[in-house]
Amino acid sequence: MQWNWPWRRGARNGAVVPERKAGWSGGFVALHVQAEAGWTRRDYATLAREGFMRNPVVHRCVRLVAETAAAVPWLLYEGGAELSRHPLVTLMERPNPRQAGASFLEALYGHLLISGNAYVELVEAGGDLRELHLLRPDRVGVVCDGQGWPVALEHRTEKAKRVVPLGGATAGGALQMSLFHPLDDVRGFPPLEAALMALDTHNAAGRWNKALLDNSARPSGALVYAPKEGGNLTDEQFERLKADLSEEYTGAAKAGKPLLLEGGLDWKAMGLSPKDMDFIEAKHSASRDIALAFGVPPMLLGIPGDNTYANYQEANRAFYRMTVLPLVARTVREFSAWLAPAFGDGLRVAYDADQVDGLAAEREALWARVGAAGFLSDDEKREAVGYQPRGAGS
Repeated sequence: MQWNWPWRRGARNGAVVPERKAGWSGGFVALHVQAEAGWTRRDYATLAREGFMRNPVVHRCVRLVAETAAAVPWLLYEGGAELSRHPLVTLMERPNPRQAGASFLEALYGHLLISGNAYVELVEAGGDLRELHLLRPDRVGVVCDGQGWPVALEHRTEKAKRVVPLGGATAGGALQMSLFHPLDDVRGFPPLEAALMALDTHNAAGRWNKALLDNSARPSGALVYAPKEGGNLTDEQFERLKADLSEEYTGAAKAGKPLLLEGGLDWKAMGLSPKDMDFIEAKHSASRDIALAFGVPPMLLGIPGDNTYANYQEANRAFYRMTVLPLVARTVREFSAWLAPAFGDGLRVAYDADQVDGLAAEREALWARVGAAGFLSDDEKREAVGYQPRGAGS
């Protein structure tokens, strides 16, 4: 099948016209089709690499939430009395030989934010000694029974594979913490996946800006060959010109180097249009979407263009109230239901919000209101602010 292009000179049936580079003056057709956007994969390793390890906004959001939540102190109660010395308190202060309590919780929250899942194993170390270890999410598979309910974790490494039962157990066991996933009964949904488009946009804007800097901080121009006598470059001249441009004038180290042009050559620089420069605002918009997915006020990250909160202190309180404390409360309840029965009955794990510096203003306001309530006794005032009556538990 042969097509005759009506605007091509010399078009005819039955003969194939050879193409010629030099001297051809016919028209041409340029077809441009918008390509499908390429998105980052949704597995844990890719989200960790492209997000936490390569994107500064994701890195700061995860660290800010994980480190702040890990700094909230935990408490242990038996009945209504607080216990300061107990094997469970000692375990949470030093879960394993490699990690202290804060480092352990920081890694746990990091797994939860990046993967949507966190896996903790309780290991019997001999006698009354117990250890807590985190299992990396990409190495864990959930084993379900015949009815589809999770019953165990399958932990895989390069050398071995083992099965750890789920649920509290005096002889060991594992805990799976997962964020709500509307379409999966077993796995959790990571916040970073909800901001995947913003993540790819932010990374692409960074790569575009880097490429722009590598090209002398301006887009490439056009080298026009228009001699007075007409004609085209030979193949040898064309290849030599391309090699000279690539070797002598490409790269940030050669920025601003003047072009030495022969006769008939003219450099036409191309400027950036306002649409091209809009990538900066697109990058800030993507940063705000990423911060929104993690529950971090953009003001705390220094992202311009966001005035949701009147000041930094108000944004910090909102961060604690809407992001940090709900995450800590969720973790405390999971550990209390899973770990406390292995150490005895009547134990309850809680957290101490009174020691959070970011909520000091709210705590002072509460104490002032309760202290001014003359119709309450001292013991009732202490109970209203979360303290035991005088003499209780002594």
